[in-house]
Amino acid sequence: MSAPVCRVVRPGETFTGKQALLYAPGISAESAGATGLHLQMVTIPPGARAKAHKHEGHETAIYALSGTSRMWWGEALEHHAELKPGDYLYIPAGVPHLPYNPSPSEPCTAIIARTDPNEQESVVLMPHLDGIHP
Repeated sequence: MSAPVCRVVRPGETFTGKQALLYAPGISAESAGATGLHLQMVTIPPGARAKAHKHEGHETAIYALSGTSRMWWGEALEHHAELKPGDYLYIPAGVPHLPYNPSPSEPCTAIIARTDPNEQESVVLMPHLDGIHP
């Protein structure tokens, strides 16, 4: 068995995730051999929103860098939260949520850490919730 190795990881190519948000991957199973976490940057363009989804079996922590984002959450997206630069947000495993950017001109950027080393693997889209908050 080989010894653990520390790695410097450069940001990967930005991609659009299943949730319809823009991600810049960082630490993951693919980039660093991570086995229990994923770290990346997410950007929500002005006026954009994600698809309603949850991360089955995985917790999420978010740190807002710029812009103000909002998020509907709960089984019927009945709760609402606002995230401003410098705020942290915790999303328990399996909680449905729908983040969006209310600004018509300013993007939102945040750092996301999740207990899933293969970030998109635990994403479960919930299209039946997408129309609740137009």
